[in-house]
Amino acid sequence: MMKRWFYWLVALTAWACQPNKGFDQQALEGDWKFRQADKNEWMSATVPGTVHTDLLANKKISDPFYRTNEKDQQWIETKDWEYSVVFDTPEGVLDRDVVALEFPGLDTYADVFLNDSLILKSDNMFVGYEVPCKGALKAKDNELRVVFRSPVNEVMDEWEASPYRYPADNDQHEKKLSVFTRKAPYHYGWDWGPRFVTSGIYRPVALKSWNSADIKWVQYTQKSLTDDKAELVVSAEVEALTPGSYTFSVNGKDGEATFSNSKSFELKKGANKISLPLEVMKPKRWWPSGLGEANLYDMTASLQKGNSIVSEKSERFGFRTIEVVNKPDDMGTSFFFKVNGEPVFMKGANYIPSDNFVTEVDSARYRYLLESAKDANMNMIRVWGGGIYENDYFYELADEMGLLVWQDFMFACTMYPGSDDFLRRVEEEAVYNVKRLRNHPSIALWCGNNEIQGAWESWGWQKSYGYSEQDSINLYNDYKAVFHELLPKVTSELDDKFYLASSPLHNWPKAEDRANGDNHYWGVWWGKLPFESYKKYIARFMSEYGFQSFPEMESIKKYSVPEDWAIESDVMKAHQRSSIGNKTIKLYMDMYYDEPKDFESFVYVGQVLQAEGLKIGFEAHRRAMPFCMGSLYWQLNDCWPVASWSGIDYYGNWKATHYYIKKAFEPVLVSPDMDSTGVIKVFAVSDKLEPVKAKLNISLIDNKGKVLQNRETEISVKPNGSNVYWETTRKAFLKGDSGKETFMYVTLKSEDGSVDSENFLFFEHPKDVKLAKPTVKADVKKATDGCVITLDTDVLARNVYLAVPNEDGFFSDNYFNIIPGHTREIHLRTKLEPEVVRKKLKITTLDQAF
Repeated sequence: MMKRWFYWLVALTAWACQPNKGFDQQALEGDWKFRQADKNEWMSATVPGTVHTDLLANKKISDPFYRTNEKDQQWIETKDWEYSVVFDTPEGVLDRDVVALEFPGLDTYADVFLNDSLILKSDNMFVGYEVPCKGALKAKDNELRVVFRSPVNEVMDEWEASPYRYPADNDQHEKKLSVFTRKAPYHYGWDWGPRFVTSGIYRPVALKSWNSADIKWVQYTQKSLTDDKAELVVSAEVEALTPGSYTFSVNGKDGEATFSNSKSFELKKGANKISLPLEVMKPKRWWPSGLGEANLYDMTASLQKGNSIVSEKSERFGFRTIEVVNKPDDMGTSFFFKVNGEPVFMKGANYIPSDNFVTEVDSARYRYLLESAKDANMNMIRVWGGGIYENDYFYELADEMGLLVWQDFMFACTMYPGSDDFLRRVEEEAVYNVKRLRNHPSIALWCGNNEIQGAWESWGWQKSYGYSEQDSINLYNDYKAVFHELLPKVTSELDDKFYLASSPLHNWPKAEDRANGDNHYWGVWWGKLPFESYKKYIARFMSEYGFQSFPEMESIKKYSVPEDWAIESDVMKAHQRSSIGNKTIKLYMDMYYDEPKDFESFVYVGQVLQAEGLKIGFEAHRRAMPFCMGSLYWQLNDCWPVASWSGIDYYGNWKATHYYIKKAFEPVLVSPDMDSTGVIKVFAVSDKLEPVKAKLNISLIDNKGKVLQNRETEISVKPNGSNVYWETTRKAFLKGDSGKETFMYVTLKSEDGSVDSENFLFFEHPKDVKLAKPTVKADVKKATDGCVITLDTDVLARNVYLAVPNEDGFFSDNYFNIIPGHTREIHLRTKLEPEVVRKKLKITTLDQAF
C-alpha cells in the first residue's frame, strides 16, 4: 500500500504560500515515528496515516487484505499506540498573538502532549480540534506526542455496565463495543467489509498563527435567486483577541466578473457573530450533472484591522435552489428534489469509504471514483452513515462535477446510547461537520441515520435481544434524543437544508410504505425474490437496493492464489462478509443461467447476473416517473477487495453493473418492458427540460441477425418524464415464434445526435434458450489516448467481455451485445500499442461460460 498523503500537504502548502498579512497556516513538518505504547521499539511513521499502514510499511505485518491475513491482525486494536515528532517553530510564528495546533483528524481516543504539556484529550474521530499552544511552544526542538488509547479497551467498562446489549450486528465481535465510540462504524466490520479497528492521525496536523482576530467559520446563506440577481447574507464567527473596529469584506469572482461588499464592525474580546448582505447580478446557476453547468464562484471573506488583513477564508460557492418535496399527494407522500425550481430524478449510488485505511485514498482516487459516477450519468451520491464524513476534497469534487450529495450523519443499523456524555460528543460532531460542509452547493440533504427507524419497527430486535418493555422505551427515547431532537436542532440552527431523521422511515416488506417517502428495497437479495420483483416494489424514492457479484478475475488474483478459487474456500468466504453471500449469488444464478463450467466462468456470469438483474430495477424506477423520483443503488465502491454489492471494485475496475448503469441512466432512455401477462410497452424516459424529436425504431431479430420485423416512428419525447410510445403483446409481436432464438432491438435517435439510446428485450431467461456460439472478430487501430477496437460477429454475441490480462487499461463499454451486421467500436484507454492489444485481447461471450 502506498502512502497517499500528498494532497493534504499540497493543499496546506498552497494556503501557506499566500501573503499571510498577519496570519499563517502550514503543515507541521518533521520526521514522525511511532511505537506500541508498552514497547520501546520506535519505528518510522507517515502522517497522515494509521497504525495498520505504518506497521505494514515497517514490515511488522503482511498485507491486511491478502488471503486471510485479516484474522491474524486483530491484536492491533487492543493495544495503545504513541506517535511522536520533533519540529522547529517557523520563523515569525511566535511573534504572533495566537499560535494553535490544528488536528482535523484524530482516530479516536488520543492524549496530545506538546513538550510534555497535555494540550488535548480527543474522544471523537469526527471532530476537528484547534488547540492554542503558544505557551508550550519553543523556537526549536518541540516534541509533539499523540498517545492513542485502544478504542475497544476504552469503552469496555461502559459495555459491561450497560443494562442491555445493543443490536450492532455488523460489529464483527462478540462484544459490540462500536456503539459507544464516535468512530467510523465500518472499522468494526460490515457485511461487505473487514474488521480493522484503526488508530492514527488520519488528517494532516497544521500549525496556525494569527494576530488580533481570526475568522473561525463563514456561512453563505442564499436569500433569493432569480436570473437577474442573487441575494446572499454572508455570516462569520470571529474570535477577537484585540477588541476594536474591524472591516469585514467579501469578494467574489467568476472569471473576470467580480463583486464585493464590506462593512465595519466593533468586535468585543472573545466570540463575535457578524454578517453582511451581498448581491450578485446575472448569477450563473449551479446545475446537477446532465442539466447544465455546475457553475462555481471563488469567494473570499476577509477581516481587516487598519491597513492589515488579519484573517481570510476562501472557498467556492454555487448559486442554486434546492427543495426536498416530502408531502402528501394523490399517490401517497412524495419524496423528490427540486433544483432551481425543476423536479429532478436522482440517479446515483450509495458511497462507502474507499478504503478501510482512509489515508490510502489520495486525490487521484477520489477524482477517479467521482468521475466514474459522473461518467455513468449519475447526479447524486449518498454518503452513507456507517463510514466517515469525507474530507473537503471529496465535496469540492462533487461541487465541480455537479454531483448532489445526500449526506448521512455517521449512524447506522443499531440503537445508540443517550447518556449526557454521548449526546455531548454527538452535538460537537454535528456542529463541526455541518459548519464544515454547509456551503458546498453539492450538499442536498442531511439524514440522521441509516435504517435505524425501519429496523426498530421491522427487524425484531425487541424479541431477538430480549428487551423488556421498559428497555424498549428507554432505547427508543435515546433514539429520539439523538435523531428527533439533537440533530434536527443543530441542522436547523446552522443550515437551511432539509433534515430526514432516518432513511428509510419504514421498511420494504410493507406495501403501503412504498407510496410514502424513500425506501430501501431488499426483497431482491435478502428476501430472495426474483429480479422481476423490482418492477412491482417501487417506492417514491429508491434510496437503497442491490445485488452482489465478485470482482473480476484479475482483481481476485491480487488477493488470492489458485488453490483459493472456489466459492467455498476459506479465502473466498473471508472476502465475502454477507451472512448469505455466495450461496445467494449461486441461488440467483440457478434461477437465470445454467451452471458455469469453472470458477472463472462463475465470476464472469456473476457479474452479468448482477448487471442484468439490477438493470430491471434501474429502468423500472425511471419508467415509474413521477411516482418514483430517485434511484440510488447499493453500492458504488468497495473499501477492500471483496465480493460485494459494488459497481466498481476496490482496484477501480468497472464491473458489468457500472457499464449497465451508464446506459440505464442516460439523459434520454428507451426502455422496452414485458410484464407477467405478456404485454409489451416501449417507454422513452427523459431528464431533459425540453422536448426531444427522435426516431423510434423497433425490430424483431433472430440470433443470426435476420430482421423479421421492423417499424420506425418519429416521436417527440416529452420532457422530464416517462411515457409509453408503443404497445403490443408478446403473442402479437412474435406471431407464433417461441421467442427462444429472437429478441426485440429498440433504438431511439435524434437528428442532431443528442440522443442515441439502444436497448434489448429478450423473451426468455438465458438458461431457457439455446445460446448462439458466435465468432467475434476484432480489429485494433491506434487512436488518441489508446486504441479503437472494432468488433463484429456472425451470430448474436451476448455479454461480450473484453480484457487485456495483466495490463492497465479502460474500455469505454463492456459486457455488451453485438448483433450480426452491427459493428461496434470500443475505445480502450491504454499506453499499449495496437499490436500488443491485438495479441493479448481476450474476448469472452456468454455461451463460453457453460
